[in-house]
Amino acid sequence: MTVKTIAIAADHGGVELKSAIISALKDRGIEVFDFGTNGSESVDYPDYAQAVAKSIVDGQSEAGILVCGSGIGMSIAANRFPEVRAALAHDRLSAELCRQHNNANVLCLGARIVGDAKALDCVDAFISTEFEGGRHALRVAKMS
Repeated sequence: MTVKTIAIAADHGGVELKSAIISALKDRGIEVFDFGTNGSESVDYPDYAQAVAKSIVDGQSEAGILVCGSGIGMSIAANRFPEVRAALAHDRLSAELCRQHNNANVLCLGARIVGDAKALDCVDAFISTEFEGGRHALRVAKMS
């Protein structure tokens, strides 16, 4: 996926990892829309997943990244939007496959599950892997 714009958000459990990801994306020349949160005060992750999903639906962003403690809540919340295919990844292979086979447009990460290095590897795989199409396109179409 060659992207120029990415929306990103995190809850209180993913703030530090979100900052590292933003820095890495900007270093690659990608425009980042940061939808928060920016502190350790407890917040509700569905609000942040919704902000990223709306950015994609409205065409402001081509893709999104969501970070919470496990990544599970964010992926469930983001997938409430028919235009969003949010995938939880724990390693480079899962990030590649979510793009190749599922045409995922939102990457979800668990800050308490993966370390910074592994998370940044997932982000690299997500933004550099293309959708294979073919038989996978038929399957993805059934989800829309």
